[in-house]
Amino acid sequence: MTNALFDLPLTTLDGEPTTLKPWLGKVLLLVNTASKCGLTPQYEGLVSLYNHYKDRGLVVLGFPANDFAGQEPGTDAEIATFCSTTFGVDFPMFSKIAVTGSDKHPLYKALIAEKPEARTLPGTDFRAALVGYGITPTEAPEVLWNFEKFLIGRDGTVIDRFSPDTTPEAEIVVEAVEKAL
Repeated sequence: MTNALFDLPLTTLDGEPTTLKPWLGKVLLLVNTASKCGLTPQYEGLVSLYNHYKDRGLVVLGFPANDFAGQEPGTDAEIATFCSTTFGVDFPMFSKIAVTGSDKHPLYKALIAEKPEARTLPGTDFRAALVGYGITPTEAPEVLWNFEKFLIGRDGTVIDRFSPDTTPEAEIVVEAVEKAL
C-alpha cells in the first residue's frame, strides 16, 4: 500500500477533519466497532493491547460502523460517551462510516483491496456462526461483521487482517503486532 492511504479524508469522533498522516510511521490496528454487538466487549482487549504497546509504536484506531444489524445506532457524541465511560477507550476513534456496501468509505475499499482475506483462529468459523443465528453474512472479500481488524505496518502496508471473532488478545494478533513493531 502506498502512503495514499494516509491521505484519505477522515473525521474524528469529535468532528475534526483529519487523515491517517498523524500516525505515519506507526503500526496501526484499524477496527470497525459497534456499541451494541455481542463482540463489543472486545473494546477491553483493544484498550489493553493499545496501552501495552503504544510506547513501542502501536496505535489502535476505531471506526464505528452501523453496517451490521444496526448495532451502532448512536450519534458520534453518544458513541464517544459510551466508549469512554463503559470501556475507558483512550485510543483514537473516528466518526461513523460505512465499511461495506455501496457507501463503503474509501479507507475500507483500500484496506479490503490490499488484504481481501481475514485470518481466523484454527477451528473457528464465524461466518457459519452468523448463519446459525439466521444472519446472512456478507460475501468475501467484504468485511464480515463488527470488530474485523486490519494491521498496517510502519511503511503503510496492510500486513494482516483478522476475523471479527479473533480477539485483540488472541495469539495470532499479538504475534503479528509484535512482529510489526
